[in-house]
Amino acid sequence: MTNQNLEETMGDLLKDFDVKRIRTGDILDGEIIDVNDKEVMVNINYAFDGMISKEDLTNTDKDPREVVNKGDKIKVYVLSPNDGEGYVKLSRTKALEITEKEEIEKAFKNEENIIVYIKEEVKGGLVAYYGNIRVFIPASLASRERIELSTLVGKEIEVRIIELDFKSRKIVASRRVLEDVIYENKKKELWKSVKSGEKRNGVVKKIIKAGAIVDIGGITGLIHLNDLSWSRIHRAEDVVNIGDKVEVFIGEVDVKNERVSLILKDIDQDPWETNVSNLKIGGILDGKVVKFLNFGAFVEIFPGVEGLVHINEITDENIAKPSDVLKLGQNVKVKVLDVDKTNKRISLTIKDAEEKSKEYLQYNDSDEGVSLGDLFKDLFKN
Repeated sequence: MTNQNLEETMGDLLKDFDVKRIRTGDILDGEIIDVNDKEVMVNINYAFDGMISKEDLTNTDKDPREVVNKGDKIKVYVLSPNDGEGYVKLSRTKALEITEKEEIEKAFKNEENIIVYIKEEVKGGLVAYYGNIRVFIPASLASRERIELSTLVGKEIEVRIIELDFKSRKIVASRRVLEDVIYENKKKELWKSVKSGEKRNGVVKKIIKAGAIVDIGGITGLIHLNDLSWSRIHRAEDVVNIGDKVEVFIGEVDVKNERVSLILKDIDQDPWETNVSNLKIGGILDGKVVKFLNFGAFVEIFPGVEGLVHINEITDENIAKPSDVLKLGQNVKVKVLDVDKTNKRISLTIKDAEEKSKEYLQYNDSDEGVSLGDLFKDLFKN
């Protein structure tokens, strides 16, 4: 066979291997055909097989057999079409750098998620890797909940690239943006299911001057001071504390503005229904002074039920203000003057109740035979 015929035969043999297109810097598809502790042999559909040294296989100190297996299909970078020993010198790490860079750029552009490996915790956040590309996750973007960053080290998590600048090597990712989407979707579904009057379990998240903020499973609502208890309270802490688990009634629901009012007191135990229904005009009751106004004082006669004692009904003496003769928290006897159940108003008197009490004491101190019926004959008229 002449040299010309040999060259033609070799030319026909190499047609299927696209020899002319293999250049330094090319990215090729390859299949692992052999692997040992020092190198990896790769079929790249070329006249010569490719060879990847341990240093060009991975950036770690792992044995090549821990990184790839025979039959694996990988991308490779052509370092040299001929290493002088009949092999094409290849690099997996350089191929990954290029393909991973392209993948991150695509993910960033299309707002797609990627999986990264958390390598370590550093000041201000976490260092993660997408293959061989370093990615930084700020502490504030690691989660929408308060977590210990160290709990994520050594784990693979899903994130989204929010800032990308290869020139300055600034690649920033966020896990929180993904959790926020899940949270918002869950919250929308929850808003659709919230109905006024139903009961929900919740957790007290915050105490404010107006009451308590409670999380009922994804959305938060306010329990106003007036809805914490039927009794008059001045601070939410008198009833609940942060972290308390509570069962609440759903009050008003404003889906459009995502607002909901909550009620802790049992709406089925309205003291105006359970106690006031049997209240009689002229009845004498024990009460406690709970609030002062310029024109009188409010006295609680049942938990959650208060009546007004006008300043003229406190005493026969001429006083400028209720606090001249009364103190907050003071226990007093009161007499019922009027009951308006519709508007939930009760008028009381202290001076008349005291007069009756004095009459009772006088009766006890007297030797005269006066019956209780005669003594209180006008007290319970209705």
